[in-house]
Amino acid sequence: MTAQGRIALALLAAATLLCGLFFLVGYNEANPVERSRAYAIAGMAAALLLIWVWLGGALMFALRHRVRALVLKVPLDWRLKFILFATLLACTEEGVTVSLTNLAPWFGVPLGVAFVTASANYLDVIVFHSVVMFIPFFITLALVLQRWDFSPFAVLVAFGLVGTTAEAIFAASPVTFVMFPLWCFVYGLMVWLPAFCLPPRPLRRAGAVLHLLLPPAILILSLPMIVPLVWLISVRLGHPSIHFPPFP
Repeated sequence: MTAQGRIALALLAAATLLCGLFFLVGYNEANPVERSRAYAIAGMAAALLLIWVWLGGALMFALRHRVRALVLKVPLDWRLKFILFATLLACTEEGVTVSLTNLAPWFGVPLGVAFVTASANYLDVIVFHSVVMFIPFFITLALVLQRWDFSPFAVLVAFGLVGTTAEAIFAASPVTFVMFPLWCFVYGLMVWLPAFCLPPRPLRRAGAVLHLLLPPAILILSLPMIVPLVWLISVRLGHPSIHFPPFP
C-alpha cells in the first residue's frame, strides 16, 4: 500500500472513531432532550460517513478510470470541466445531507432540532448556503492546477482543510477542526475525482512548501468572489444563515 493509501485509511479510521464518540456523548448526556438530539446528530454523522464517504468514495475509486476516459472525451476546456464536475459532486453530497436533515424524525427528533444542513430545502441549501459558496473555491483550485502539479490525494486533503476551515468559521468555533478526518472526505471527495480526471499537461512540480500553502491559498484567493456573494445573500437579500420552523 502506498503512503497516500495508509494516510487515507488512517483518516477514515479516525472519522469512524469520531462518529462513535458522538454516540458516547449522547449516552453520557443526562438531559433526555439533549440526549435525543445528541443521538440524532451522531446518527446523521454516521449515515453521512457511510453513504457519502465509504460508499460514495469506494464507488468513485472503483470507477475512476472509466469516468476519466469519459470526462476526457467531453469537448470543453479542462478547467471548466473541473469546475462543473466538482459542482455536480457538491450538489450530490448536499443531496445526501439535505435528505439526512429531513430524516430528523426518523432519528428521533423534530425537523430542525438536529441537522447537517442550514435548511431542509435542497434548492435553498445549494443556492443560498453551500454550493454557491463552493464554486469560487473550485474556480480558484482550477486556476492553481493549471500551473502546479498536485496529486488528486493532495487536492483532496487541501480541500478538506478548506472545508473544515469554512465549517469552523460558520460555527465560530475552532473546536470544529477536531472533525477534520470526517470533513476531509466530505469536502475532499468533491474534488478528488475531478482532479483525477485532468488531462496530461506540462506543469511545475509542487514541492512541500506549496502543498502547505495550497489550503490557505484557495481560501485567500477566493475571497474576492466569496465576499460579494456573502454580502448579496446575507445583507442585500437578508437570507438567514439557518432557518427551520420554530419549536416550543
